[in-house]
Amino acid sequence: MTTIHVFDPALCCESGVCGVDAEQALVTFSADLSWARQHGAQIERFNLAQQPLVFAENPTVRKFLERSGQDALPLILVDGEVALAGRYPQRAELARWAAIAEPAERKPATSCCAGSRC
Repeated sequence: MTTIHVFDPALCCESGVCGVDAEQALVTFSADLSWARQHGAQIERFNLAQQPLVFAENPTVRKFLERSGQDALPLILVDGEVALAGRYPQRAELARWAAIAEPAERKPATSCCAGSRC
């Protein structure tokens, strides 16, 4: 099974979704992460502020930080290889990496009456 590792920049809490001024990208990613986990994805998330040793012990992450710096986070590894850096993945990307069949997009409701009263 595919394993996805998310290396977050230093966040105030585990998810970064705390307080009233939570960044929208983190809110969306947290929801997508929850959705992917509910569909069986194996995802681990690491916060630079709370787990710096994990960053230092992973050679791929350590080299990335030496080359690009912590401002280039988040870093996403899929089965140990860099899949994405600098932004959080979208739900479709998580689904693809974890081999989850994503539900079809919802289409706007249409009226059968085409403007007339039903």
